Amino acid sequence: MKHIIIGTAGHIDHGKTTLIRALTGRETDTLKEEKERGISINLGFTFFDLPSGKRAGIIDVPGHEKFIKNMLAGVSGIDLVLMVIAADEGVMPQTREHFEILQLLNVNKGIIVITKIDLVDKDWLEMVVEDVKNEFKGTFLEDVPIHKVSSKTKEGLDSLIEDIDRLTDVVPARDTVGHFRLPVDRVFSVSGFGTVVTGTIISGKIKEGENVQIYPLKIKSKVRGIQVHGQQVREAEAGERCAINVANVKTSDIDRGDVVSVENFMEPSLMVDCKLYYLKSASRPLENRQRVRLYHGTSEIICRVVILDREKVNPGEEAYVQLRLEKQLTSQRNDRFVIRSYSPMYTIGGGTIIEPVARKAKRFNMDYVEELKLKESGKTESILENTIKNLSSTYPGKEEILKAIGKKDDNIQEELKKLMENESIAVLNKGDKPVYIHRDFLDKKVEMLQGILKDFHSKNPLKRGMSKEEIKNRVFGNKIKQKIYDYIIELLKGRNEIKLYGNFISLENFKVEYTPAQNKIRENILFQFNKSGFIPPKYLELEAGCGDKRNFEMVFESLVEDGDIVKVGENCWFLSKDYELAKNVVINFIKTRGSMSLAQLRDELNTSRKYATILMEHFDGIKLTKRVDDERILY
Repeated sequence: MKHIIIGTAGHIDHGKTTLIRALTGRETDTLKEEKERGISINLGFTFFDLPSGKRAGIIDVPGHEKFIKNMLAGVSGIDLVLMVIAADEGVMPQTREHFEILQLLNVNKGIIVITKIDLVDKDWLEMVVEDVKNEFKGTFLEDVPIHKVSSKTKEGLDSLIEDIDRLTDVVPARDTVGHFRLPVDRVFSVSGFGTVVTGTIISGKIKEGENVQIYPLKIKSKVRGIQVHGQQVREAEAGERCAINVANVKTSDIDRGDVVSVENFMEPSLMVDCKLYYLKSASRPLENRQRVRLYHGTSEIICRVVILDREKVNPGEEAYVQLRLEKQLTSQRNDRFVIRSYSPMYTIGGGTIIEPVARKAKRFNMDYVEELKLKESGKTESILENTIKNLSSTYPGKEEILKAIGKKDDNIQEELKKLMENESIAVLNKGDKPVYIHRDFLDKKVEMLQGILKDFHSKNPLKRGMSKEEIKNRVFGNKIKQKIYDYIIELLKGRNEIKLYGNFISLENFKVEYTPAQNKIRENILFQFNKSGFIPPKYLELEAGCGDKRNFEMVFESLVEDGDIVKVGENCWFLSKDYELAKNVVINFIKTRGSMSLAQLRDELNTSRKYATILMEHFDGIKLTKRVDDERILY
């Protein structure tokens, strides 16, 4: 079932609230001050049962210029506007400002209602009608019905009601499939129930018992109950005004302008990128970094306008801008907004949010502006690719990508598949919780990695490669999760970009090659170890016998890295075959005798007590053996 929200607009004291009372029989001014002063201050809410059986929600907005922020909070959720103009006064300043706001918020269905016709004569009324037609020429109200009514005598109300009923059929239905979103316009406490928030659902559905999150503070809560037009319901959907009883939340934790939505879907931000239209009626150009008031949904936030593609914005011009906010905004791509001057307050422009979670942009960076144009175009596959490109350094999953795009997309899996097939993106961990990165990001990392390895190989020609951990820190940073890093390394290995040797990484085409002089050093080192057996030569003695210190260091490190020599203690190495022999001697001896002492190991290997001690402590360290008193047993 389609749900419609009707809103009023117009100058103060032009009869908006009286008209709603005449149409519905209900009063929308509920504050004592409103009744005493005879003007609307806050938003008024009621409903309207139409002849066709449809029930429409009604939002009555205040007309006084002091309460424009309340008016903005109301019209942000309407589908159809009743533009109210009093017959005795005609078009007035707030008529024009309200209409500009409606256009900026893309409200494009409406009816003009000329009220108080009982106060004027026929000639005056016809003059007002002509004036109204001229005022709205070339706008969405140009050819709409103009109804002349008296809320006092009820004249003209029947035909107005028929037109409202007819027009509700052509108003586009709200998105009930997307994620649930409700901008809060009121919050209060009900004895015995707790905190209640009200607002117009602008997308999705909500059911009793569902979990929700309140942004920007990201407070998690649960829906305890829902009311629509005072009736308890199990479910409410886009286009309906509703009251939601939220569990375990204080009224002090929620403000008008907050957004109730699904968990972990939205991301508040202090910067948003936008396409701004600056009103022709503005008195002077919009300057860079000018302080303004932003109105989005039901929120009002002070911000500065950073103009990205020009020096200043003249009246009637459009521009790409970044709004830098003084408190966080929770928005989605394609949301509409309005800006008003900081002081004195009057409406100066508005437009569309292109990037709801923006990164700080430099002025006149045309690559950044082109990126905004791409997002503005709405080409889903391009937007998806661009979003992944921007998020690649955070290694995003599907949820993070959807959150950044700012809308539900049931086809995202198909679109991701297309991007993978044309190699625009790469997927890491294809099974559980895949991560997506852009080809350009990966290519830059590969280029950086290969540059580091090339430099490393030139300085260390006898080393098989750099350690994986050092590569991780230098190329990807220490914030990358180990699991994701391992996936990237496996991907690069599969693409023949690199080779792996245990915990070492090298270029694919790299191999260790000894020069004749280095080969001679290598043979001498191995000869000395073979000759010495279990009383191995000391490092400094081997180095002194070589004469070429730099080449000796590289050759010795290469022998250790390749496993020809095994380090077992400080300044103590054994040939690999001797090390393995010592392990087997220990294992077989203990299996036969039950335990082994240092003296017995010394005698079995024909070594000294010093090296027997080093070996036994090493075997304890790798948990081959365990010390019990003065003996060793197998671990």
